[in-house]
Amino acid sequence: MDKGQQLQKIKIWSVCNRLLAVIGWVICLLPFFSCGQSEEELQRLSREERLRQLREDSLALKVAVLPTLDCLPLYVAKERRLFDTLDVDIHLKLFRSQMDCDEEIMEGRVEGCVTDLVRAEWMKTQGMSLRYATATVARWQLIANPAARVKQVKQLGDKMVAMARHSATDYLTWQMLEGVTTTAPVYRIQINDIPLRLQMLQNNELDAFWIPEPQATTARLAKNPVLVDSEVLKMRLGVITFNEKSLKDKRRQQQLKAFVRAYNSACDSLNQRGVQAYGDIVTKYCHVNAKTVEALPQMKFVRASQPDQADCQRARDFVAKFPGGYTIND
Repeated sequence: MDKGQQLQKIKIWSVCNRLLAVIGWVICLLPFFSCGQSEEELQRLSREERLRQLREDSLALKVAVLPTLDCLPLYVAKERRLFDTLDVDIHLKLFRSQMDCDEEIMEGRVEGCVTDLVRAEWMKTQGMSLRYATATVARWQLIANPAARVKQVKQLGDKMVAMARHSATDYLTWQMLEGVTTTAPVYRIQINDIPLRLQMLQNNELDAFWIPEPQATTARLAKNPVLVDSEVLKMRLGVITFNEKSLKDKRRQQQLKAFVRAYNSACDSLNQRGVQAYGDIVTKYCHVNAKTVEALPQMKFVRASQPDQADCQRARDFVAKFPGGYTIND
């Protein structure tokens, strides 16, 4: 290599080193130039985003839901964009207990909720004006802890049964014990959180639990015996209800009509394809595994229809008979 080539190479290295130095300084100084401004910008964007979300939420029809199989048509409508197809904004608010859903609708934070006739009729006694959008396929089973060695209802004396006050499980406990003689009182323990009931059963913490689907299937797969099934009563106690006051608004009325159409479409699809075809949705919202999904019982989802008046009257009579709830251990 001659002297001219060496000089040319040195110049190239020199230029490259200077460029690298400049780039390095720019990278080092960039946070100092942008930090304060970007933080302010982020705060402004964060405020704007919160306000946007609040506006969208206030305009949407909000429904409090549970991690249970009777809510599956709503989850299918959401995940398969049936609400979007009908150009209606529906926000599903997921809670772990019926009591939480009650509080949301009673405080006006949602327009509707998934509940049961006993809770709904009790809420009416608290001053709520409710409109039933549809009955649901809600189902409960009383499942025993094998460690309790209980095979029949009459053996529940001196045992602890988990349910929720002012609810279908309250009513079912009363029905179950009517005319049954036990050797000791049955202790009704209020456990509102549905997933927690299953967890407590798995941990041997109480003797028997009222559990809905799909959690009941998980319990049965673990060889926990079923003492009572609400299906034998031939009643439809589950309902989706809306605050009548909120439905005075014409926009809400249109949203409810679209909600019902999407619900019906989801029920049709579930009946045609089966629950297992939507196993990913069951897993996502109900937090059960694939083994539970595969073992779920066959179900027929009913299109939106009003609850039977006889069932409504039974719920009203129960609430009137036990205004404090049957779970109170007299």
